[in-house]
Amino acid sequence: MMKVYRKSLEVVGELGGVIRAIEGKDSALANQLRRASASVALNIAEGEHAMGRRKQASFSVALGSARECRACVHVGEALGYLRVGESAPALDGLDHVIAMLFKLTR
Repeated sequence: MMKVYRKSLEVVGELGGVIRAIEGKDSALANQLRRASASVALNIAEGEHAMGRRKQASFSVALGSARECRACVHVGEALGYLRVGESAPALDGLDHVIAMLFKLTR
């Protein structure tokens, strides 16, 4: 199992609290964040066993989904659904996953 996959699962867990905090105020944004976070882990798992261009494509989709997660959290903060800093551990984890995926797509 790849380190980035394990880290992505940790981040999904950290995002659970963020999703619950957003959900009561904006169910659509919470659902978007939930789906994007699942997409990160699922595409990493798919890419782990793919070959060639398909492998890079799966990691690229995972990278896009991780960036989408980060944007969802930032939007939640901007709209006042989350206190600034409340989601710092999740954002730190996302940044780590994004950096790892960026290297895998190059």
